[in-house]
Amino acid sequence: MEKITAFVTEIGPVYAALLATIFTWLVTAAGASLVFFFKKMHRGLLDAMLGFTGGVMVAASFWSLLNPSIEMSERMFPSAPWFPAAVGFLAGGFFIFALDKYLPHLHINFTDEETEGVQTQWRRSTLLILAITLHNIPEGLAVGVLFGAAAQGMPDATIAGAITLAIGIGIQNFPEGFAVAMPLRRHGVSRFKSFWYGQLSAIVEPIAGVLGAVAVIYMQPVLPFALAFAAGAMIYVVVEEVIPETQRDKYTDLAVMGFMGGFTVMMILDVALG
Repeated sequence: MEKITAFVTEIGPVYAALLATIFTWLVTAAGASLVFFFKKMHRGLLDAMLGFTGGVMVAASFWSLLNPSIEMSERMFPSAPWFPAAVGFLAGGFFIFALDKYLPHLHINFTDEETEGVQTQWRRSTLLILAITLHNIPEGLAVGVLFGAAAQGMPDATIAGAITLAIGIGIQNFPEGFAVAMPLRRHGVSRFKSFWYGQLSAIVEPIAGVLGAVAVIYMQPVLPFALAFAAGAMIYVVVEEVIPETQRDKYTDLAVMGFMGGFTVMMILDVALG
């Protein structure tokens, strides 16, 4: 970890955020590539993988984002240390709420009649991809913001912590890529197109990561707000999208165990490495 930290320090936070989110994107592609080897996926496995994704996101939201935000606020805003974390957290949720209301999309386990956002005649496959793209925005943003915060020398936001977050997001992106590609394949999309669209859903992560890193580097006072913003966005996605998708069949227990497994993995990573 020390060599990786030294390398990240040398190349700078923006480039590091770009590389880290390219890594998470490639892991998504690796998960999507499983569509070349399997014809279908058991619904219980899909629910467990989605639950795992949710667990990682919730754990990362607290240990990697909200907790550093609160600790920074105690020094930067001693009269109201709760204010930046609370405002940023709510703002992140409202940001995804607005995108959710206007961006046409369809969650993985939902029917065509449950399309969200503005009405459109776009294909089901396009709507599925947009749903996961919406999901990936806060993930990339979280990684970029944490790298930018670490670059400011804040003791509560470290490069090791940013790397740990990227690893955690990458781990949960693998089953996520598979969970996107397989439903597309099930709905008649070719194997290659299912893979292509599955990995394409995560291309927004490098974009969001770079934007997040640049924003906090040049606007240091917003650091605790930005960290909490990313946490709020991720929590909104988990509660509004990920968890409901896992509760629509008879495999809810598997989804809960997957959630607990993902939460535990991210907690261990953050405590051990971050």
